[in-house]
Amino acid sequence: MKRALIFCTSLFFILSLVACYKSKKEEEVLLQTEKPIKIGFSIDTFVIERWRRDCDVFIASAKEYGAEVIVQNAGNSVEEQIKQIQYLIDIGVDVLVIVPKNANSLSDVIKKAGAKNIPVISYDRLICDADISLYMSINSRSVGYLMANTLLDLSPRGIYFCIYGSKDDYNMTLIDNGVRDAFDGKQTTINYVYYTDDWNYDLSYKKMNELLDENRVPDVVICGNDAIAETVIRSLSEHRLGNKVLISGQDADIAACRRILDGTQTLTVYKPITELARLAAVYACRLALGEKPEAFEEVDEIIDNNYKNVPVFWLEPILVTRENLKEVIIDSGFHTEQEIYRK
Repeated sequence: MKRALIFCTSLFFILSLVACYKSKKEEEVLLQTEKPIKIGFSIDTFVIERWRRDCDVFIASAKEYGAEVIVQNAGNSVEEQIKQIQYLIDIGVDVLVIVPKNANSLSDVIKKAGAKNIPVISYDRLICDADISLYMSINSRSVGYLMANTLLDLSPRGIYFCIYGSKDDYNMTLIDNGVRDAFDGKQTTINYVYYTDDWNYDLSYKKMNELLDENRVPDVVICGNDAIAETVIRSLSEHRLGNKVLISGQDADIAACRRILDGTQTLTVYKPITELARLAAVYACRLALGEKPEAFEEVDEIIDNNYKNVPVFWLEPILVTRENLKEVIIDSGFHTEQEIYRK
């Protein structure tokens, strides 16, 4: 797997994609969509800030290609997501784009999609044990490596805790792999790992409280995302340990950017989700028109989802600290200066 392309190279590459990506192939898609394409977009929840942004960009981009997007929000329920995907199949969508609640729970319903020749894009999180057409995501292994490698430079002999998201989210497996890549050959180890069931942030807060009450105090906490980082920071603050522990997260949420400027969070990881969502809309239309992922110029890797080797499209993440927050987050337009500085 490709190692992360870090800092300036990644930022230049991503901004270049955003500025000039509309390719000849995309123009051909516009010409071919005389009959509106119907895309089923199944998402597990809108609780996480970034999902609304992904969805809005995806819908707007799909409209450029004459496609209709039918969004189904499962409300954080596996059972509801299965019902909603079945509904999308029954109404005859041309392609499915799915953010799975659980990586291992959708095999049967995706088999039904396959029986009707409906291609499936696994978006952001990998769907396992199922015949999916394409996996599109930010390279989560690179996310883990970026977080851990940077923190190891700051605290090479520290006590490290990892407070991840749900173990059912395959991205957490990839992040953990990247974290362990960074620790390979280093003078310290990971002292504690916890997975937050169902991304329930009350649980990550409770677990951090339990650890601190037992006088198990880390020097560093690597968090599954910025929302988990917030619960860890809140717990540390309540134990009078605010600003004394290095904290990482991912997603570059507005609140996380503010915490970085305040000094309570050490870093986050920016993921170019706007471009990911836009390209997902393009690839969904191309799959609906009968193209195969192998024909997509940017899809040059595969990943084993325990059913088959799935073609993968990765975008690389970018580390965000106090020093480069303005360049990466504000200058790129991901968040505005007014949002972050509350002007």
